[in-house]
Amino acid sequence: MSWTRRLCAALAGCVLLLAGSAGCGTGDARERGASPAPVGKILEDRDQDGQHLREVGPEGAPDVGIEVQPDAAGGWDVRLTVRNFRFSPAGAAARAVAGRGLAHLFVDGRPVTRLRTSTYRLDARLVPRGTHHVTARLHADDGTVWAVDGKPVESTADITASEPGPGVWPDAASRRKARTRVADAGGRGAPDRGRGASGGRGSPDRGRGAS
Repeated sequence: MSWTRRLCAALAGCVLLLAGSAGCGTGDARERGASPAPVGKILEDRDQDGQHLREVGPEGAPDVGIEVQPDAAGGWDVRLTVRNFRFSPAGAAARAVAGRGLAHLFVDGRPVTRLRTSTYRLDARLVPRGTHHVTARLHADDGTVWAVDGKPVESTADITASEPGPGVWPDAASRRKARTRVADAGGRGAPDRGRGASGGRGSPDRGRGAS
């Protein structure tokens, strides 16, 4: 009887072990085969660089503001303010993750760089004399452009570069003036509206730098 009980117990243990292994295998297979839920909806519309727009709802959508100020070395300091968005590190997987990605920076519609941080120094050679438009546009890591209401999530600052007159020391204050404008026509605009260039995003009539 003792030997029979031991045999039955051993057989029962094998059955449980096999059942557990089968269950784990099934779970692993489901996990391996699972795909993340799609983020937003890819539209037929594209941005000026030919990238598809990825439409998300306005609630909790990524947002960006841009501020551009002249620096003492002759260039321009660009600072982004983002909301509901985090910059992905270099080497991030090329897939869309809600509220993640990078910013593309443009001057007068021409691509300048891709940003994974909120600050950048714009070389003076890219901003000759005259008025220019500096735009930051938010992208997902798969290259699509975050969009709300069919418009890219972006913000634009207007900056004006001027040259000093004869006999004037060419410091940053005398050569450049900066003002920031929210580009509602092209995107979501800035998280904080109505502030001048010295403190954030504002209207064309406010926020001039030192003159």
